Amino acid sequence: MDKFLYGGDYNPEQWLDQPEILKQDLELMKKAKINTVTLGTFSWASIEPREGEYHFEWLDKIFDDIYQMGGHVILATPSGGRPQWMSQKYSEVNQVDEYGRRHTHGFRQNHCYSSPIYRQETQKINTILAKRYGKHPALLMWHVSNEFGGQCFCDLCQENWRKWLQNKYQTLDNLNKAWYLRVWSGMYSDWSQVLPPNPLGETKVHGMDLDWKRFVTAMTIDFYESEAKPLREITPDIPITTNFMAEGLDKGDYYPITGLDYSQFAKHVDVVSWDSYPAWHNDYETLAETAMKSAYTHDCFYSLKHKPFLIMESTPSCINSQQYNKSKRPGMNILSSLQQIAHGSDSTLYFQIRQAQGNSEKFHGGVIGHDGSSENRVYQEVAQYGSKLENIAEIKGAIKKPKVGIYYDWESNWAFNRGGAFGRPTRLGIQTLQKHYSIFWGQDIACEIINGEDDFTKYDLIIAPIMYMYRDATVTKLEKFVKAGGTLVGSYFTGMADEYDRVILNGLPTKLRELFGINTKEIDTLYPKQHNHVEFGDKSYVTKDYNQIIDTTTAKVLGKYQDDFYQDTPAVVKNEFGQGTTYYLATRLGRDFLKEFYRPIIDKLQLANDFVLDSKYEVSCQVRIKNGVRYYFLMNFSEDQQVIHTRCESTNVEDGSTVGTEIHLEKYGCLVLKLNE
Repeated sequence: MDKFLYGGDYNPEQWLDQPEILKQDLELMKKAKINTVTLGTFSWASIEPREGEYHFEWLDKIFDDIYQMGGHVILATPSGGRPQWMSQKYSEVNQVDEYGRRHTHGFRQNHCYSSPIYRQETQKINTILAKRYGKHPALLMWHVSNEFGGQCFCDLCQENWRKWLQNKYQTLDNLNKAWYLRVWSGMYSDWSQVLPPNPLGETKVHGMDLDWKRFVTAMTIDFYESEAKPLREITPDIPITTNFMAEGLDKGDYYPITGLDYSQFAKHVDVVSWDSYPAWHNDYETLAETAMKSAYTHDCFYSLKHKPFLIMESTPSCINSQQYNKSKRPGMNILSSLQQIAHGSDSTLYFQIRQAQGNSEKFHGGVIGHDGSSENRVYQEVAQYGSKLENIAEIKGAIKKPKVGIYYDWESNWAFNRGGAFGRPTRLGIQTLQKHYSIFWGQDIACEIINGEDDFTKYDLIIAPIMYMYRDATVTKLEKFVKAGGTLVGSYFTGMADEYDRVILNGLPTKLRELFGINTKEIDTLYPKQHNHVEFGDKSYVTKDYNQIIDTTTAKVLGKYQDDFYQDTPAVVKNEFGQGTTYYLATRLGRDFLKEFYRPIIDKLQLANDFVLDSKYEVSCQVRIKNGVRYYFLMNFSEDQQVIHTRCESTNVEDGSTVGTEIHLEKYGCLVLKLNE
């Protein structure tokens, strides 16, 4: 398509007994400029109400109606919600929980990925769908299942767990060593003794817990590939995706879910897509802070393939599933949706097109509300945004070229959060990354969230705080990056454990000691009300949670602790390494410090946004680039009018008008401008 995908999940099977509603839906979708719908996500029971009995007439009609409307279909495979008859007839498809209890049917996402019968049934229905709709001109993309997650502890999964471990470790002796099972006399003498971690048994074995998370990711991907196999064979030219997710909404946190390693999963999808539900208008942070966390998450998903992604789900008004489900204020749907585009999405897709009349998601926001009215405030804003997307369609496919990479290792984060000692509630690995990210987002400097497999040479600055798990290949790449002139920032909790989550002996590994020019001694854990202070420049900054005690070898001391038994020891250091520079932050410091710390680095590397002259935290400026044209998205995440100044005049993408260097953005205001590079 040469347009942004606009639309969302549509569930016509819920309205088959009311054809007048289905007719109205088509009219309202067309009026709102909707061009793409996702069908079939939870339609298995409507397609196959009894085993072997198929009903496609309703889906055929919807396909044809959408095509005649000028629209396109993302067709989902229905495995996210299997039919009741399957759960009843084949009990093995139902998950077993960590206590050994077999689930009954339930409603969605509670199936066993190991079950041969479930794999057989999903491949069967997917084959039928691919043969029936694979050549339909409306078909745009396959959407495999829905929001993969969960884990099963049944006998089939336990057997696959043991096979996975046998393939990885070959012998029990290797497994016993990797998991360090001489502690508490935990060594295995037979493979049959190896069980998954569970609340009643082996939950204290850190290496086991880490490998179980790896196994769950591997099994999830394997099931996804099983589903995708007939689709690839029958429709090789139709791209395939599945929707990834974010988490942490109710806690004030927001970032990609950590239960699955999306850096590995992303290799198996043709296009990354995800479901975006930030907690706009909450009572615990500013709107700009919510926007920063949302931006970080968008950038995470862009970075998985370093190319545009899709928003598969969002809401035009409110969500349904959290503790507090607040409606978006007037203007916020356009602003938050445009933020998706600004950070690299080529779509805005909603859940859902029409609000359900009953059951679990009946109050989740929809394009078409329960009143069915085109005069509805939400619908009016959806239609307004649809016109805006059409007017900026030339941007679709545009890329980003960040010079700042923030290093994130999914497995290292698992191990870091699982480990004992220190402060249990204050690990905050991802939140620490976001704190660093916020300094750059607040100054309109683009970032990517990278991993050890990425090309480091694309960046001028790599920020790698809390690189807990030591990976020699990654550190070797960082050495080359810095030697060639790159700048690297590291921190406390770096290089502490190996890939099995065993502590690395003899302190910081040699390569890291030389890279940062330090030796590490110990870490002092602070209670929430305890603090130290660091003298940096001509100011004193408060530390919290963790103070690592280090000494220098070749590094230069930039800041020292001011309190406690490690008073006057290094807290912030700088080291010249090859043609580049490294910095090491031995303690957790606030944004006030980070802003001052990064100021000279940003200036030296010339990272500052060259378009906006007076960056404000409340006003975000993001850039996408295509065919030598730079597209600037200006977005006001505040409750007040904001005035910003740009270095030159630009062109309004929507209407072609010239925009001066002083720009007034109203509350929730947004503007898309362009300049030739």
